[in-house]
Amino acid sequence: MLTNSFVLGSAANTGVMWGDILFQLVIFIVLMALLKHFAWGPLMGIMKQREDHVAGEISAAEQSRVEAKKILEEQRSLLKEARSEAQVLIENAKKQGDIQRDEIITVARNEAERIKESAKLEIEQQKEKAVAAIREQVASLSVLIASKVIEKELNAADQDKLINDYIQEAGDQR
Repeated sequence: MLTNSFVLGSAANTGVMWGDILFQLVIFIVLMALLKHFAWGPLMGIMKQREDHVAGEISAAEQSRVEAKKILEEQRSLLKEARSEAQVLIENAKKQGDIQRDEIITVARNEAERIKESAKLEIEQQKEKAVAAIREQVASLSVLIASKVIEKELNAADQDKLINDYIQEAGDQR
């Protein structure tokens, strides 16, 4: 019987309980208001902050990209300018080197010509001294031969022997 009364009691409660529904609806609305005030509002604030932060980072990144592009262009122009300046310096150095090379060659040629002329002059002087010395020897030999010839009258064989002796004697004196 007990089982019948339980079944009967639950069958009797099969109607809609408007009080419970209303109570649960009020609790749900209060819970939603509390969630909106304490959870949803701060969560949306954090999301807004995060959105603003991300937007700021994107803006900063775009600004950095534009600035980096500007700096890159400046660096490229400076590099191009430096290369052109280096090319000008290299060309100037080559020209200066050519000028110095030509000057060195000219100075060396002039020095060589001066040394050559000096050597020619010295050779000419030595030649004149040698000719003068030979003339002196020839003159002294001629005087010596003449004095010997005068001292004695010689025949042809004696003259040849005398000349050969004097020539050999002149060669020994050298």
